[in-house]
Amino acid sequence: MDKLLYGAAYYDEYMPYERCEKDAQMMVKAGMNVVRIAESTWSTEEPREGVFDFSHVTHVMDVMEKYGISVIIGTPTYAIPAWLAKKHPEILAETFQGKELYGRRQNMDITNPDYLKYAERIIRRLMEVTAGRPCVIGYQLDNETKHYDAAGPGVQAGFVEYLKEKFHGSCQEMNQAFGLDYWSNRIDDWEDFPDVRGTINWSLRSEFEKYRRSLVTKFIGWQEKIVRKYMREDQFITHNTDFDWRGFSFGVQPDVNHYQLAKHLDIAGCDIYHPSQKDLTGEEIGFGGDLCRSLKRDNYLVLETEAQGFPCWTPYPRQLRLQAYSHVASGANMVEYWHWHSIHNSFETYWKGVLSHDLEENAVYREASVIGNEWKRIGDHLVNLKKKNRAAFLLSNTSLTALSLFTINQKRGQEAYGYNEVFRSLYDCLFHLNISVDMIWEDEEELSAHLAEYDLVVVPALYAAQEKILEQLVDYVKKGGVLLATFKSGFCNENMKVFADLQPHVLREAIGASYQEFVFPDGEPHVKEFAELLMPEEGTQVLMNYENSAWEDYAAATLAQCGKGKAFYLASMPDEENLERILRMAVKEAGISVPAPFSPVEKGDGENCGCADEKNGKEVCGRSTEKNGIDRHTVAIRGGVNRYGKQVTLYLNYSALEQQGTYEGKDGIDLLGGRKIQTGEELVIAPWDLAVVEEQ
Repeated sequence: MDKLLYGAAYYDEYMPYERCEKDAQMMVKAGMNVVRIAESTWSTEEPREGVFDFSHVTHVMDVMEKYGISVIIGTPTYAIPAWLAKKHPEILAETFQGKELYGRRQNMDITNPDYLKYAERIIRRLMEVTAGRPCVIGYQLDNETKHYDAAGPGVQAGFVEYLKEKFHGSCQEMNQAFGLDYWSNRIDDWEDFPDVRGTINWSLRSEFEKYRRSLVTKFIGWQEKIVRKYMREDQFITHNTDFDWRGFSFGVQPDVNHYQLAKHLDIAGCDIYHPSQKDLTGEEIGFGGDLCRSLKRDNYLVLETEAQGFPCWTPYPRQLRLQAYSHVASGANMVEYWHWHSIHNSFETYWKGVLSHDLEENAVYREASVIGNEWKRIGDHLVNLKKKNRAAFLLSNTSLTALSLFTINQKRGQEAYGYNEVFRSLYDCLFHLNISVDMIWEDEEELSAHLAEYDLVVVPALYAAQEKILEQLVDYVKKGGVLLATFKSGFCNENMKVFADLQPHVLREAIGASYQEFVFPDGEPHVKEFAELLMPEEGTQVLMNYENSAWEDYAAATLAQCGKGKAFYLASMPDEENLERILRMAVKEAGISVPAPFSPVEKGDGENCGCADEKNGKEVCGRSTEKNGIDRHTVAIRGGVNRYGKQVTLYLNYSALEQQGTYEGKDGIDLLGGRKIQTGEELVIAPWDLAVVEEQ
């Protein structure tokens, strides 16, 4: 791209009155240059079967072309019209919870042939109307696509055919792979295959989830083929991937294999939603961007993020700007809000857009205008930022599924602790150490192509994996790489069948330790959730022990030499202080330097940062994230090399306190203020503010 894209999703269909031209004028004033339309309005575009009305779509395109605003068209297939559900009720998915009712979006079986027939027709008609328009720069296939828990007869019949192919038509081979002799679950004739929804065999269930993820990849590939027949060479295809959800974007999406899906895209795209106000830390923006960028190993699009969102997300002054630059710092070439205007009725009435319900200029709009007009001025120095990271995470959809079935803590009455909790603990700690990372996936070809590019590879809870993957990791260490793996890694094969030897299987050669038993670390002050009773071999360094006298002879964390490299192993999740200590060691062993941290500016007597309020006579600033002496409010240091071959570094202050630190780069220019910055100079960054330095 030759410029940063900045804008919002726009729904002319939802407006209380005609104001498209006024909205376009407001967008131009705010420096916005792109909108996304059409992706959720099938019932407006085809109000009755075979009756098409694209007047809203053409009207918006007409207006946006007039004002020089680009348009991304979303195919409208993720929300079906009422007439289609009435004519073909079988389109509504049968799930583990029962039959879907019409009403909410994403309630259909994406494999249903009638659904696909009507979906293809609306896509083709929409493409005929839009593909030739100069304002249309690209297409978004569907939206946040998943399998929607579809488990009806068609999906299950497809699963049986999938298993027949996987196991060469042999029921016995399948029985052996999944251990179906247990509780008389074996199947000796494909005609006897039971409803998968009733299985208690998690190997079979895990394979079903893998199959359902493949249906999403197939569905997006199907849409890609249709759209490519109409689109121009200068248009692109993207998709709005989302993440696991904990009230905000949290971790790897369990219902889609984004690595496989992205093969059908020209540009990866995502939505990232995160806490704001006192809870803004940058962690979600960081991990979501790093993951999305890694899908195509290139720049990506933020197709949705919040402007106001929930009332608890309406940003403090300067936070909207901080958030926008945070996306760019990860390699985003577009930031687009969901959505332009707040909706006046229905399910998302209180998920507010850039404009509030009065549709007039407000504080959020005015701050968005600052962003848009700054990007018009300096965006050519920020677009297409390229990152060359020396550390990476190995991510595994298979292990994510497995550890949702066998949760790590497995305690009743306690919130489940699973794969994404392990991943985010490690990622967040490295984020606050300002160690930039990429993501690689549990794919043999992917690892063969890219594993050796990294000096440090972090492996969270690789519970279920092929032996070849584990062998590749050991070989990586032997050749000089630094590996950090956690508990619940190398425990079972890709079919969730536990390896019948000392744990962790294969990996123990690299980590120089093994275990036979595991416990819940109740009463342990420095570890949590789960504890493997690790037995180090001679020469393996113990980094942490358990403090319980019953387990004090076992290690909680170790470091071992293996060939030319080294392997760290966490047998339990350390508290934040010890986790940071060990990750600092791993980073150092990999030869990666940790930037010097920023610290709050000391104020004189009677002064405060100007953002604090008083509570019980005590000054309170920002989010209370201090745990075990570690304050998670930091200045994030992120960036990349721009189109001019110059390093651009962004200093992002996720804090209600003014922060200061030393500029460690080469002499440069402050792109926002225009002043020269010299190596070793002290940078002072206001609360919820930032600095952008381009090396000269």
